[in-house]
Amino acid sequence: MKLSPTFFTLCAAFAATSLLRAADPQESDYYKITTFTTPENTALEVSSIELLPGGKLALGTRRGEVWTVSNAGGDPAKVQYQLFASGQHEVMGLAEKNGWLYETNRYEVARLKDQDGDGRADVFETITDGWGVSGDYHEYAFGSRFDKAGDLWLVLCLTGSFSSKTEFRGWAMRVKPDGKLVPTCGGIRSPGGIGFDADGQVFYTDNQGPWHGASTLQHLVPGSFQGHPGGNAWYDKAPHMGPRPLDPIPEAYQGDSKRADKTPRVDPDRMIAARKRIKELVPPAVYMVHGKIGNSSSFIVCDLSGGKFGPFQKQLFVADQSHSNISRVFLEEVNGVKQGVVFPFRLGFKSGLIGGRMNEQGQLFAGGSDRGWGAKGGQPFSFERLDWTGKVPFEVHEMRAKPDGFELTFTEPVDAKTAGDVASYSMRQFTYAYREEYGGPEVDEKRPKITQVVVSADKKSVRLTIDALNQGDIHELHLDGVKSATGLPLLHKVGYYTLNEIPAK
Repeated sequence: MKLSPTFFTLCAAFAATSLLRAADPQESDYYKITTFTTPENTALEVSSIELLPGGKLALGTRRGEVWTVSNAGGDPAKVQYQLFASGQHEVMGLAEKNGWLYETNRYEVARLKDQDGDGRADVFETITDGWGVSGDYHEYAFGSRFDKAGDLWLVLCLTGSFSSKTEFRGWAMRVKPDGKLVPTCGGIRSPGGIGFDADGQVFYTDNQGPWHGASTLQHLVPGSFQGHPGGNAWYDKAPHMGPRPLDPIPEAYQGDSKRADKTPRVDPDRMIAARKRIKELVPPAVYMVHGKIGNSSSFIVCDLSGGKFGPFQKQLFVADQSHSNISRVFLEEVNGVKQGVVFPFRLGFKSGLIGGRMNEQGQLFAGGSDRGWGAKGGQPFSFERLDWTGKVPFEVHEMRAKPDGFELTFTEPVDAKTAGDVASYSMRQFTYAYREEYGGPEVDEKRPKITQVVVSADKKSVRLTIDALNQGDIHELHLDGVKSATGLPLLHKVGYYTLNEIPAK
């Protein structure tokens, strides 16, 4: 059989394309996942992690155990586990202080100590248990490490995620050094994690559901309302918080709500409109866009390693239980309100991530469970480590809002031709309805035009001018055509900026 020249041309083109794709950067080129073998006698469903003196780790589990781990920062074959405590209930927070290990479980904050030195806790002291527990499966309690004032922060899931007749469910609380429990923020729904930024500000992740079109990263401002009215009845027990906030406006229907047609009488609200009516309402700092960034946000880790984890010092890394991934968040403050952008960061963890912690060496430890919720990782539980390989990925480093667009900085100099071409970019805007029904689709879609691109003299930043910014919308930016000065494409070509406020200058 005689083959035509066209056949050979097509084969050569296919081979060239395959080689190019093979040479394209991969996440694993820059950040390596190490999966640890876990003890055979337990399902190590890691729900919290803390650093201990001497380089050890403490792992709390969903099944109520606490383990200590040695050598987790080195050769995975040399990792050793010691059961420290058992018989607890969903250990969703760990914090070490003065030789004590403080744990947050479903019904209390307790502190544990190994007094006789045998590696097992033999002293258990309740610090506080001043919130309600009904037995509903959904009443998780997530705890932080200690803040600058010496307080622990708690976020308490609503009963069943919709409402609460159980005391202080749906609230953020602070535990003072003397054990006093202080109600601090209302409006919590279903937290997945809690942590601090580089300045010590407190954030938590909430999950998609009623009044949450997507999972979110939320700023815990004392006295604030975080958006879900299910726990508002408990303002009566927290007089220092002031009067109960106005409830969000529910969707309503003409006539009998059980009618098949259910013609809308009141349209679903928007967060930007609700903020004008409910003065205590703090909007999500970042929407963790549903189905694209994740479906069930969990732990929050701030990179304080001083560059040992790569070029993203002081940025936040937010995990997802459902997608078994970690995303990267850059935050800024505009008009007194936190907001920012989320980028994909690292896929490929073995189970649904719940607990996470980074050490001073820039090693990020992560673990979790599928619990029956399911997780893309495919394994029922996991304990893993993420290390920077030393290679700098070509990424958008920061994305800042401007009065008429955005300013982007990059981890590496850009190619001025592709980065200066308007055709290298596209933008889409949308939001979520602020409604009592579970979740919801992306709504109010718009396609703004990028009218101008200016590359800086040092080729490390780009200024985008947009014909119409929309306050309250998520601004989805694609950078498909941008290349580095060495010709590499971006490792991640999309970011999602939550524009709560537009700066004046």
